[in-house]
Amino acid sequence: MEHVNKSARWLRDFERFLPLKSQFVLSGNVRDLQVVEVQPGVVTAQPLNQCVATALKRAGYAHTVLFQPLAGFSVLTVPGETSGAGVSLLQELGLAAEGAQGRAGAELLAGALERIVRRQGEPIALVVDFAARLLTRPNDLSAAEHHLFTQALVLSQQAAPRPVGADRRPFFSTLLWIVEKEGDLPDWFIVGNPRLRHIPVPRPDNRARRALAPALLKPLAGAAQATPESMKKALDKFVDDTEGMLLLDVNSISVLARVEGVPLDKIADAVRRYKVGVTEDPWLQIGREKIRNAESFIRQRVKGQPDAVVHMLDIVKRAVTGVGGGRRGGRPRGVAFLAGPTGVGKTELAKTITSLLFGDESAYIRFDMSEFSAEHADQRLLGAPPGYIGYDAGGELTNAIREKPFSVVLFDEIEKAHPRVLDKFLQILDDGVLTSGRGDRVYFSEALIVFTSNLGIYKMTESGERELNVSPQESYEVVKQKVESEVERHFKFVLNRPEILNRMGENIIVFDFIREDIAGQIFEQMVASTLADMKEQELDVALAPDAMNSLRALCLEDLSNGGRGIRNKVEAHLINPLARALFDADATAGSSVLVSSLQADKLSLTSA
Repeated sequence: MEHVNKSARWLRDFERFLPLKSQFVLSGNVRDLQVVEVQPGVVTAQPLNQCVATALKRAGYAHTVLFQPLAGFSVLTVPGETSGAGVSLLQELGLAAEGAQGRAGAELLAGALERIVRRQGEPIALVVDFAARLLTRPNDLSAAEHHLFTQALVLSQQAAPRPVGADRRPFFSTLLWIVEKEGDLPDWFIVGNPRLRHIPVPRPDNRARRALAPALLKPLAGAAQATPESMKKALDKFVDDTEGMLLLDVNSISVLARVEGVPLDKIADAVRRYKVGVTEDPWLQIGREKIRNAESFIRQRVKGQPDAVVHMLDIVKRAVTGVGGGRRGGRPRGVAFLAGPTGVGKTELAKTITSLLFGDESAYIRFDMSEFSAEHADQRLLGAPPGYIGYDAGGELTNAIREKPFSVVLFDEIEKAHPRVLDKFLQILDDGVLTSGRGDRVYFSEALIVFTSNLGIYKMTESGERELNVSPQESYEVVKQKVESEVERHFKFVLNRPEILNRMGENIIVFDFIREDIAGQIFEQMVASTLADMKEQELDVALAPDAMNSLRALCLEDLSNGGRGIRNKVEAHLINPLARALFDADATAGSSVLVSSLQADKLSLTSA
């Protein structure tokens, strides 16, 4: 069977074009480790410079000279080589004494370039690393910088291949420029240059991580005794959980697992520790009994929403147990989309879940998406890109998750966000990671993501006017069906973002209207809470039956704004007039009063 080369594709392309091009630009993921097959079936990871030197040696090059700003010239050796021949080469080229530390720049490189490229005899190559650091600005070159790249351009055109060896294979004295971005070098040097080949070096894909994974997992505790099935399971888990990560990160996770004694079957724990820096898995520390008995606790605070409470608890239980997670690449622990009328408990449910998990309802991270409706609002979340004001401050979302990776993140009124902001949520829901404006990767793998929305309550008519889509007179089943249908229509045809809806899956939770019986319970709870607050201030306030009935009628006459509307009415008809009356009566601690009568925005007090 023909052997398949497992080295990186960019490296194979580089070797293919060596006889055809005199210069190369390597850009992209150049600071990462690269997958190299050192012999058939044996894969390892090497720095890019080492990969290049090995490939050049394999192709027939005698030596690879390395130039780095500040450090100057040196010779890259491959395994089995001694450094003596390299020193002799530098002396021959007059480079042995050049490059005193701190002074190696564009002028020094320009002075040696022609000597290297025009050298006769066995072929050599020059690798210019950190080439972008030779320039102040690619579009505004100094005289020395312009001279260097003009010389390189001319040499690229004048270079001619010469046959070397018994097979008379053509060789150039090859020049390689290594940069982070293609735009780091002058456009006039790269664009339209037929003797130069630009090769992008991509981030490692699934295949690269899988090729390297066996060597990284082999030293872990338990690997020697692992069955083929358990080894394959660990490999699959490791490859999936490191999706989107560099090989440097993947290698570091292996080292972390060895140092901290993480066994093979717990490799996912090492990935989590590396991503978020937490030794213990906080989700496993949550008391199962607390979650098991949570339904009654939540229903005391979120009334009239039994289906929503059960559905949300199912998401929390999946997050805690990891059952059916399918969290490939470190997706969030859970995602919930809470839709329904205003004031029915959507935000309250998020707060209650936070209190359940953390013991503190204020521990959640909340973003009001109405503040992110502008086109460039995504920069507030992620941070401004380099060169813009605020770049050094980072983004509000990325900073918050870096500080509190184990958290509930609430995005309120998500439909008001700009579509560019919504695109960022695709990255969170798909990969569980965002890259901040400063280039830092921030992981959401330990977060519970909650979106709230009023979508589906109103709909647009053909004339462009808003009208009610659902009403309290309809059953919950009808409300649920209409809201889900309108949410789907909005994401598909208004926002043109059906993929976001698809990522939500079955986690769209529709809230019901506050019905009359539930409204009464909410009203009584709010009044009791108000009177209890007065009691803490040593003021004993009671309501006469007639006053209570009047207040009930005023607060429950319109339920269109849900529990929030009831709270507003209690403030308007009880709390505000009660505060005025107590102030006017000079009530002091220890006083007892009775609200004997009550009308809209007005009440009467008598001593109890």
